[in-house]
Amino acid sequence: MKTVFNIKHREIRVPADGVELTADLSLPDCAIGLVVFAHGSGSSRHSPRNRHVAGVLNQGAIATTLIDLLTEEEEAVDLRTAELRFDIDLLVRRLTAITDWVGGEQDLKNLGIGYFGASTGAAAALGSAAERPRTVRAVVSRGGRPDLAGPALSQVRAPCLFIVGGDDSVVLGLNRAAIAELPPTTRRHLEIIPGATHLFEERGALALVAVLARDWFQKYLNGSTNQ
Repeated sequence: MKTVFNIKHREIRVPADGVELTADLSLPDCAIGLVVFAHGSGSSRHSPRNRHVAGVLNQGAIATTLIDLLTEEEEAVDLRTAELRFDIDLLVRRLTAITDWVGGEQDLKNLGIGYFGASTGAAAALGSAAERPRTVRAVVSRGGRPDLAGPALSQVRAPCLFIVGGDDSVVLGLNRAAIAELPPTTRRHLEIIPGATHLFEERGALALVAVLARDWFQKYLNGSTNQ
């Protein structure tokens, strides 16, 4: 029987890196952890794909924060130039600031934190996980560009799940190269979804992504990052 949780939803404003970012927080009763979504290039907290995944996590007793790492003004610039979405240092600073903010909130501070990163957001997630190894307990990358995390990969301690479409050959190669840069002791798994392309638009592909992410976070958010 499917467990149904009472889930509280609210919009929040988070100070980060000198700006204020807007986020949607969903907090189930008896949440076992909190996953911060780091959106990819050209995406936002309104992404139907990320909202679908967040809904599955919520039903798995995992709180979610869908947050835009760029302000509205910055997003307008990025739509024209596509530059800020690849400014990984900027995205890491803001994601790390969001993580620190969560640690100061009375109703969130005791929750284990995980990251769900898509596209360039995966690089930001890994970079921030390297910055906060004692805080971030798990990372999931969906069709991500973990290679853009660069030297930070060698400092990641959190267990990492990399989900890539089997038909997304270029990104698959980049993921394999990035995984090889993780420390030998860091738990990692590459999940290839046969027949799926970069956005997992094929029938059943995104649903499988959501279940894989839920199971990974349920496994690791309650324990230490190295368990």
